[in-house]
Amino acid sequence: MSDLDALYRELILDHSKHPQHFGLTDEGDAPAKVGTIGTSHQKNPVCGDEITLRARVDGETIADVQWEGRGCSISQASASMLADLVAEEGLSRAEALQLIEGFREALRSRGTLELDEEVYGDAAALSGVSKFSARVKCAMLAWVALEDAIAKA
Repeated sequence: MSDLDALYRELILDHSKHPQHFGLTDEGDAPAKVGTIGTSHQKNPVCGDEITLRARVDGETIADVQWEGRGCSISQASASMLADLVAEEGLSRAEALQLIEGFREALRSRGTLELDEEVYGDAAALSGVSKFSARVKCAMLAWVALEDAIAKA
């Protein structure tokens, strides 16, 4: 295993043990917050991973992302990395959908495409998952949930 692979593995484990933006607050708890809310629950029936993701969209900007889930370290780390990326950047709907599509393309590439760390941040560590087709759905779960939540918001 290369030093980079070891670093990526450590980053994935860190996000799965210390998830970012984890926990769903009740939608009625924050009446002062502006925007529409979309919630999506996704499940991988093959392995049992589950993610519930809530996105608050203010106009065309994703103002907040929260999630809860259970499953393997890849699915949980991927949700944490995605929520962190979207929350930090204040992405528009279009920008988020573009990120999701790029992530999907890289993960389906079977290792031929690498995610750009400058664009994907910590989520670039998930590039190697594309070499393991059984784990692609694990990594994609939260990204599919965000795509669905944005559509519902």
